[in-house]
Amino acid sequence: MPTEDARRRIGAILERLREAYPNATTELRWSNPFELLIVTVLSAQTTDKKVNEVSPELFRRYPTAEALAQANPEELEPLLRPLGYYRQKARTIVNLARQLVERHGGEVPRSMEALTALPGVGRKTAAIVLGTAFGIREGIAVDTHVSRVAQRLGLTSHKTPDKIEQDLMALVPREDWTWFGHALVLHGRYVCLARRPRCSQCVLADLCPRIGVTVAA
Repeated sequence: MPTEDARRRIGAILERLREAYPNATTELRWSNPFELLIVTVLSAQTTDKKVNEVSPELFRRYPTAEALAQANPEELEPLLRPLGYYRQKARTIVNLARQLVERHGGEVPRSMEALTALPGVGRKTAAIVLGTAFGIREGIAVDTHVSRVAQRLGLTSHKTPDKIEQDLMALVPREDWTWFGHALVLHGRYVCLARRPRCSQCVLADLCPRIGVTVAA
């Protein structure tokens, strides 16, 4: 459970983040729920920038779940090579598309349970898709940026994504869950950097205990 100190500070933290990132959302490019699901799965262990570089051609060739479901994973490998783990990712998204077609008529389901039953989809991906594509707030997506920022801010003392998520959901109003996750990603990506956080540029500097921070800029 979050500490009393975290509960006291969370209102001010949310207010500052809202001022800094009023329209925070994913930096992955997508135009429909199917595309958001696929690019989010592909973004594992790579950057959004690299995914955005390959996704236009991917969706030009395979614009729907039905089209992707009919692909041979080997056809996708040259296209996905820049992302790393490209063979595994090719198999995963083809199997994912096949499950969408077989179980859901080619449509992206709108529940955490149905999404996480799909190949390559965990709670983080499901929370992003539900909240960003459908406005359904079922969780807070916890990636490495969210974990790092939440720990440094003293909002959680846990290390595992599921426990960090539980702490954050206990602190943040449900209507803010999706936005908050995106805001922490942006803050971690551009300000609260892993190796040398830019504390002098941080809107949360006076609210942050800087847990685990050894070198700041």
